[in-house]
Amino acid sequence: MTFPHRDSVQRAADLLAVLLVASPEPASVAQVLREHGEPDPSLSPEDVAALRAAALELREVFAAPDVASAASVLNALFGKYAGPPRLTDHDDGYGWHLHADAADDGPWGAWLVTSSALGLAALLAERQDVPGGLCASPSCGRPFAHTGGGSPRRYCSARCATRERVAAHRART
Repeated sequence: MTFPHRDSVQRAADLLAVLLVASPEPASVAQVLREHGEPDPSLSPEDVAALRAAALELREVFAAPDVASAASVLNALFGKYAGPPRLTDHDDGYGWHLHADAADDGPWGAWLVTSSALGLAALLAERQDVPGGLCASPSCGRPFAHTGGGSPRRYCSARCATRERVAAHRART
């Protein structure tokens, strides 16, 4: 069984990847939302702007250098955006789990911050480690989720890791 907080952390990383570009395409954002279970996201340019602003705030969690810094950013986001947490079992196959709604139920940006912050916080508490990071490749910097075990990741993908390894090898020879 997978747990909803891992899904929301991966969704956050995937959304940040398309939202942190200079001019996010609504179709790209909607596609990521569909891939993560939103049935038919209809996004206006204002919705995408709100999601991008939220992504910039969430990026700070992924950029946090340590657990205490990530927790501090998450606590600030909860204080700014979240209503009280509640337990829910909304027939999604996960069973009972914590859920937090945005304090002002409506805007996409508040939804993204609230749902992502809850997942990031649950993962941080479970692993006692930062829940993600930013790709160490100077040409990338894309946020990534660290939802599995093993050693901490430094790169968002095998492609970035290989590119940096090859560049370091070429620099040495």
